[in-house]
Amino acid sequence: MRFDRPARVSRGVPILPMIDILFIVLIFLIVSTTFKKPRSILPIELPTVREIASSTAVDERSVLTVDKEGRITLDELVVPDAQLLDAYLSAFIRENPGRKLELEADKELSLEKLLTVWDALTRAGIQIKDVPARIRLPE
Repeated sequence: MRFDRPARVSRGVPILPMIDILFIVLIFLIVSTTFKKPRSILPIELPTVREIASSTAVDERSVLTVDKEGRITLDELVVPDAQLLDAYLSAFIRENPGRKLELEADKELSLEKLLTVWDALTRAGIQIKDVPARIRLPE
């Protein structure tokens, strides 16, 4: 005798229609989202030297000046060529032991010339982090 067996019904979850629905919901959320724009930018004014009160004495520093054309002066001494700067700095250190330097660069100075000055400082044995820099605004 042969008995009929009922067909087995798959009890799985239909994944493909669920993926289609999730994809449509995702597209709807992306399209309908609005991004907030910042209303205003917070203006920040950095303090200048004139605004900071100081009662302590600041150590004297020699000024290494570089203008926008690349002319270099060390205090009042004009350095004729940027390639000679490390020799001038080495002589300056020998004559003034313990004297610190401060770099005063023009705002329009090219990065290449500034890197040349920093390389000369390194070759002369001066740490770049020990030489604070001031940027001179065009007049």
